[in-house]
Formats: sequence, structure tokens, C-alpha cells
Amino acid sequence: METEDLPRVGVLLRDWRQRKKLSQLDLALKAETSTRHLSCVETGRARPSREMVLRLAEHLDVPLRDRNGLLLAAGYAPAYRESPLGSDRMAMVRTALKTMLAGHDPYPAAAIDRIWDVVDCNRAVSVLLNMVPPHLTDSGANVMRLILHPDGLASRCLNFAEVRAHALGRLLHQVNATGHRDLRELYDEVSAYPAPPGLDLAPGPVDPMGFVVPLRVRTPYGDMSFFSVIATFGAPADVTLSELAVETFFPMDEATEALLRDLATAGGTNPDA
Repeated sequence: METEDLPRVGVLLRDWRQRKKLSQLDLALKAETSTRHLSCVETGRARPSREMVLRLAEHLDVPLRDRNGLLLAAGYAPAYRESPLGSDRMAMVRTALKTMLAGHDPYPAAAIDRIWDVVDCNRAVSVLLNMVPPHLTDSGANVMRLILHPDGLASRCLNFAEVRAHALGRLLHQVNATGHRDLRELYDEVSAYPAPPGLDLAPGPVDPMGFVVPLRVRTPYGDMSFFSVIATFGAPADVTLSELAVETFFPMDEATEALLRDLATAGGTNPDA
């Protein structure tokens, strides 16, 4: 896209400010500028400096990918590189990911990108992936599709309505926070999936004794329950790195932990082996 085809930087900054529910005064105070100057930037009467664009983006918590877009719209070069995960520059990142994933065995863990595509995973993830058909994994697994597609884990999920409501809420929050079209398209797709036969899509009441929304699944090895933790890289300065996360699953009960350790000791996850 040519720079002149991009929306004005002021329009983009205003959209981000409104998305974050900040007034011009709120943002001006955070960025240590005047409301008059900010108003002029948003209406196109003033061109912000490169430093001002980055300062406003920082206080608006704009993702690095979109900060580059703001800079381009203002007529400046991008500030952040976007390095392919397979590049030499990202070798240490790949090593870190593999170390984290392998170290989490015998519990499942996966590295995911900003649109929930799985970019790497450990051996224990096969406990879940072995239960879904190839058409959901052959072209690259997507966490939201794996969980919500009626051919995926949805049909085996023992608390599907609860898990679906949580997953869709999480994805919609991401859509509203970023405005990214590909996330909106993913949300529109997965929210339209029908419920597996015999399942109600209405979530039940929140468990007052619970501390997380669990993932409860019926597997060939027995029923398992998990909760997850998502970790991101600190202080990223590369677009790719800023959009990577590691989701680690932990057993919710002793029965699940015992099943996972037994499977790891047996050296595989094939119930017919």
C-alpha cells in the first residue's frame, strides 16, 4: 500500500483514542502535550513529529504492527522490524520457545500468534490434537477453531457452553481493542459455528467456588480437566515477537495429572498402542 493511500494519521489516532475510551484531555495529559495540539493532529491541521506519533501510540497501548501503520500514515518509516520466526534473527526466540514448551511436558503447551494460530507445541498437545479431524490441523491448527468447531473439541467438551462463552468473549475483546479485520473475520466465523448435537449454547451460572473457567474434555484415556496460563515476551521490539504468546495447560485435578504422567511414562498418546 502506498503511503498516500493510507488514512490520515490523525484519523487513525482518533480511532485508537476512542477505542481506548480516552478523551482528548486524558490523552494529552498522558502524552504531555496540549489538547489544542492533539485536536489539530486529529483533524489534520497539524502534522505530528515522529516522536509524537510514537509517544501517543505508547500511551494508547497500540500494538507494534499498528504503530508502524501510524508512522507510515504520518509519512515516516516504520520503527519496528517484522522478522519471520524462521529467520536467523529469531533463532534465540525459537530456542526459548522450544525450551518453554519442552519444559512443560507432560502437560500440554503451545506457542500461538496474534490470530490464535499454533506455531509450535510440545508432545503433550497430542492428547488434544489426536481427537480432532485432519481438516482442522492439516493447514495449521487454530486454537479458536479447535475449541469451537463442532468437529473439534466442542463435541468432547463437558462444559462447552461455558468454554465457548469465555473463548468468544476473549476474542471479541481482542477485536474491539485492535480493530483488526482478520480477528473480526475469525470471530464472525467461529461465533457462527453450530453447537454439537444435544448441546446447549447458553452458559450456566458462574461457579462461585471456581477460580478459572476450566476446559473439561472427554478423551480416550478418561475425562481430563485443565486450566491455562498465557505468557508473553517482555519488552518486545519486533512485531513478530510482540504477537507471540505461549499458552500452558495445567491439570485441574489429581486424576488429570495422573493420566498425563502415565501417558508420558508410556511414551505416547495412542490409546491403541
